[in-house]
Amino acid sequence: MDTNLDDLKHIRSMMERSSKFLSISGISGVLAGTFAIIGAIAAHYILEGELSFTGFLVYDLSIIAAIVLILAVSEGLIFSARKARKDNAKLWQPATLQIAKDFCIPLAVGGVFCIILIMQNATHMVAPAMLVFYGLALIAAGSRTYKDIKILGACEIILGLLAGIYVYNGLLFWAIGFGVLHIVYGILIYYKYDMKSAKNG
Repeated sequence: MDTNLDDLKHIRSMMERSSKFLSISGISGVLAGTFAIIGAIAAHYILEGELSFTGFLVYDLSIIAAIVLILAVSEGLIFSARKARKDNAKLWQPATLQIAKDFCIPLAVGGVFCIILIMQNATHMVAPAMLVFYGLALIAAGSRTYKDIKILGACEIILGLLAGIYVYNGLLFWAIGFGVLHIVYGILIYYKYDMKSAKNG
């Protein structure tokens, strides 16, 4: 009986891995959140006029956002690849590509919308829009990975809506959404899944 149960668990695990991407690393979430907080601090100094790269506020903030995004995506891929190797799984599989598609469509639309807001001098709504569209992207991708992703997405949307109400605290909400929430989420993923995977390995 025990052998049959173990076989069923193994078959279930294989089926789950073929249809879902389970190589997301908790450490990458913590690092992404840390990068976002550092970026928010730099953005604060830019807004206060104490720091500038180009002499133009929008360009400076765009540079900070781009650096944070590149660092977060890069370390996310590195740690996910490392976790996939430990679990004897492939990083790039049909589920991974579908997640990328589900995630990137709302994110790309949100990026274009933020550019439109900047062009219309509605910069106070950029942070709320970023949080809302990022949350929608997480929810869209959440069906093919850990369900906790959808919870994170819902939290990002709520923060984005609050940021839309308290428009002059956009940077604070941005730091909480992309920084604090990612760190909390990363710690949760690490203890809930990464440590369990390490023990099984």
